[in-house]
Amino acid sequence: MPVLAPVLVIQLILMVTAIIVCLRSERTRGPKWVWLLAIIFGNLIGPVLFFVIGRKND
Repeated sequence: MPVLAPVLVIQLILMVTAIIVCLRSERTRGPKWVWLLAIIFGNLIGPVLFFVIGRKND
């Protein structure tokens, strides 16, 4: 359990950060609700995918 705790904390921080960025962003590649579902249910890969391909940089 001591080895797993830091991974869970990092995952939680990444998920919360991705949700906040997704909600604040004006434009995303695809609907926001799809990205929010991917972030929430995609565990570790969902937030990473959002940061890599989901955001639109102006």
